Amino acid sequence: MAKATNHKDTYQATAVLLIFLGALYLLDRWLDFGSLGLPWLMRKDMMLLYAAVIFLWFKSDKSVGIILAGLWLIQNIGLVVSLLGQVSSFLLPAALLLVGILLYFFSSR
Repeated sequence: MAKATNHKDTYQATAVLLIFLGALYLLDRWLDFGSLGLPWLMRKDMMLLYAAVIFLWFKSDKSVGIILAGLWLIQNIGLVVSLLGQVSSFLLPAALLLVGILLYFFSSR
């Protein structure tokens, strides 16, 4: 017997992502984030982060959001390390612990 699956939260997360990206592109056309000193808002790798956050927020199964966040982290590990390195030598280990705890928490739900 096949198990029935409900994809409502997947559709909802996808819809919110599409609405967010559409609004972001329209705002960029009107405001030009680059001229405002915010060009990073429209970088392609940021789209992956936006998707990760939205899928973590809207889906009950957090695996897609965690995978997207992990992919973003892998793509931007140099940026993350440099930002954390500028703040404190204790911040990187604390951030790793926090990410590990969050991943464990979400994976055990």
